[in-house]
Amino acid sequence: MNNLNIEKVESSFLPTEDKKCSKSKHGMVSSAFPDATKAGVEMLKKGGNAIDAACATAIALGVCEPQASGLGGQSLALLHINGETIALDGSSRAPSLAHASFFEKRSTRFVGYKATTVPSTPAVIGYLNEHYGKLDWATIVEPSIRIAKRGYRITKLQHDIQEKNLKKFLRVKSKSGAKYFLKDGLVPYEEGDLFVQDDLCELLKHMSEFGYRTFYHGTIAKKINEDMRINEGFLHADDLALIPEPIERKPISRNYRDMEIITMPPPTAGRTLLLVLMMLNNISSDFIRSAKPDSYHFVAETFRKALLHRSQRPYDPNTYHQTRDKTHLSTNFARTLAGSIRNMVDPTLPLEEPSNDPDETTHLSVMDDEGNAIGITQSIELSYGSKAAAEGLGFLYNNYMSCYEFKNPNHPFYLRPNAAPWTSVCPTIVNHQGKPWIMLGSPGSSRIFSVISHFISRVIDGNISIDKSMTKPRIHSSMSGTISIEEGFANNEVSTYLENLGYEIDIRERYSFYLGAIHAVLKCQTSEGFQGVAEIRRDGSAEGI
Repeated sequence: MNNLNIEKVESSFLPTEDKKCSKSKHGMVSSAFPDATKAGVEMLKKGGNAIDAACATAIALGVCEPQASGLGGQSLALLHINGETIALDGSSRAPSLAHASFFEKRSTRFVGYKATTVPSTPAVIGYLNEHYGKLDWATIVEPSIRIAKRGYRITKLQHDIQEKNLKKFLRVKSKSGAKYFLKDGLVPYEEGDLFVQDDLCELLKHMSEFGYRTFYHGTIAKKINEDMRINEGFLHADDLALIPEPIERKPISRNYRDMEIITMPPPTAGRTLLLVLMMLNNISSDFIRSAKPDSYHFVAETFRKALLHRSQRPYDPNTYHQTRDKTHLSTNFARTLAGSIRNMVDPTLPLEEPSNDPDETTHLSVMDDEGNAIGITQSIELSYGSKAAAEGLGFLYNNYMSCYEFKNPNHPFYLRPNAAPWTSVCPTIVNHQGKPWIMLGSPGSSRIFSVISHFISRVIDGNISIDKSMTKPRIHSSMSGTISIEEGFANNEVSTYLENLGYEIDIRERYSFYLGAIHAVLKCQTSEGFQGVAEIRRDGSAEGI
């Protein structure tokens, strides 16, 4: 049963002076950096649609949030335009020379030139602009050129991430990433330092003039090829010439209570998100929101079982077409899984410890007053990607080589030439009466589906506005039964109860970086206008016109 009171959700929203929470009349942009958000707003002011705003914001994020995304990474998008919803699979691709035997040492998958796949972000943004935008390409790229040339102030978050990754930067023999992204190539920038990127500015000017394809078979491709050959990387001109054009896929959707939740199909974690919500559908909103110790246990086991099913049933739509597994989205299966939850930690689930390396993805959400909506999740995988940068071009190579299977050739994501990596992203739309109500997404690696499902549940089950849903403490359970729980989330009684059941409790600081970052926009149903939230754990803002 649905207790959702849309009027209550929308009317209790409160804008803030720091623009983490904003209202607007004709469109809204939310992203993880204020300059990037402003680039999107600029497009709306010029008469562009949500897709134009998202493209400008996406490129700008690569300039002013280089730890999380950039031209060397990959982007996936979910968009609703002209009444149709499209999932845009912008997966990057493995270079032809990259064989599993080269990656027996895990370190080669994470740091250096061999760790990178063929960047897809330029192709995805270019494709969106060509097919669904209203403004021309040069107009879309212009704000990013300006930001790169004038510079922006380094934030405390960026300083901290540089400090944490200092040793990895210096492990790259050429020190190319350090040269571009550390102060004097040696130490982290201080908070408040002006950061200017001349080489990236020139690259963006060139792409503005000659289009995104020049990245793949023009002067830029030639430079990348030379850089890779000098530094013994696998990414060569032949790989770039294939251009990883994004693939339009049919989104997947299921109802949560009475609301339609639309998200990305494989290779993303959209199925896992929907499975969690379908399992939660089997219990009452009152129980979920009761804050009773056993409600946390139920949610934690839901996360664990969904994660296990994802790891046991990997599915790549580019291969194995004969094994289209429908179980993942079966209502009966979700009911059976929910019914299997007992008053203890399920001992049959594998006790695998999660990786401690959180990735540094970013998400942006945009809506306009024509009814269009788009969410783009983009990344270079780990913070500052491979820590190797393209000489003379000023962007970082990704390290998506860490997202393949290397031992089992029967695995859909086994490393093969031109194979797509496995990804945990899931940009999501919450529909009300067949039209987008909320567009949202989050970074956070394997925690993305839990951050998003939690947010959706708070809005729909708790009738809580999107600003309060974003700021409330978060919880995640790994497959191994480690529950990451933020200070302020629950009293000692809850932690003690969960520990007694057999969970390992991992207390995180309030507003933990580890637990994702919601960037969401909402089109008001009970009044005019839009609401937007930008994650309090990151540097961003939500603004509109």
